[in-house]
Amino acid sequence: MNTADTANESTPVINRHVHSGTVCCDPAWEDAYKRFESPEEEISKFIKRLHLLGLENRPRDIRVAELFCGRGGGLTALKRLGFTRIEGVDLSETLLLQNQTGATLHLADCRDLPFEDASLDAVIIHGGLHHLPNLPKDLEQVLSEIHRVLNTDGTFHAVEPWLTPFLRFVHAVIEIPAVRRCYAKGDALAVMIQHERETYEQWLSQPAPIRELLGKYFTAKMNRTAWGKIQFTGLKRRVLH
Repeated sequence: MNTADTANESTPVINRHVHSGTVCCDPAWEDAYKRFESPEEEISKFIKRLHLLGLENRPRDIRVAELFCGRGGGLTALKRLGFTRIEGVDLSETLLLQNQTGATLHLADCRDLPFEDASLDAVIIHGGLHHLPNLPKDLEQVLSEIHRVLNTDGTFHAVEPWLTPFLRFVHAVIEIPAVRRCYAKGDALAVMIQHERETYEQWLSQPAPIRELLGKYFTAKMNRTAWGKIQFTGLKRRVLH
C-alpha cells in the first residue's frame, strides 16, 4: 500500500506503505526522550554528527534518506546544512505527524524500504538500529535493504550506542537514586533504557555480529567507538562477501 495523506498547513504529507494503525513506539519512552533533550539540542547534536560523518563534503542536491527519522530532528539538521532532496522513514505515525520539516515522509518498515534499487545517494541512521527486536536477523534485513537502495557510490552513515567504558560508567551512575533526583537528564535516560531494555541490551551484547554485518555490506570509511557510541560511515560494497 502506498497512499498519501491530504495535507493542510499543519499536517505533514505521509506516504503510507504499512497500515496506518501500526503502533511501534512506547509513549513513556517518547515522553522521556522529550525530557532528555529539547528539539533544538537534538538538531544541534545531529548537525555535529553529520559533519563528523562526512556529509558536509557531499553535494547538496544528492538524494538522502534518514531511517527511523522520528519527529524530524535529523531531517531538520540536513535542511540547515543545505540539503534539498531529503526523505524520512519511520514506523511511528505519531512521530511522523510531529514532523514539520517539509521532507518527503514514509510510514514504512525499515526492513522493507519504499525505494527503488540504486535510487539513493546516502542513508543515515541516528540511533534506530538498537530498537530492532530480533538481532542479528533484523539488522541484516535493514542493512541488506540499505545496500539495495543505495547507488554504486552511495554511502551509509550511522551512530548507535556502544558498550565502551564510558557507557558502563553512565549506566552505573544513573542507577543511583540521588543522581536521578538531582539530574533530570540522567533520570530521563534511565527511563528510556528501562523502556527499551530488551532491545538495548540485546544490541550492546552483540558487537561482533554487528561489526561483521556492517563489513558484509559496506566498506568502512569511518568505524570509531568512543564515548558510548559507534560512529560508522561506509561505502556500498559492489561485491558482497
